[in-house]
Amino acid sequence: MLRNPVFRWSLLAAVLIVIGAWPAAVAPIALAGAGLAVVIGAIPGPVLLLAGLVVWLKHRPAPVATA
Repeated sequence: MLRNPVFRWSLLAAVLIVIGAWPAAVAPIALAGAGLAVVIGAIPGPVLLLAGLVVWLKHRPAPVATA
């Protein structure tokens, strides 16, 4: 199977397409991550802790009733 020249050239073309397309595909994700880091970095720590506490209190698990 690997001795077939058409298969080998097709595999090489697929690898080159993936390698060439990877930076373009991951760039928006990296930019979104950097933007999120800037936004989180601009919010003071105590505000983030307070927001986390509010979310935890709102979504905490209900106590289990014991019989």
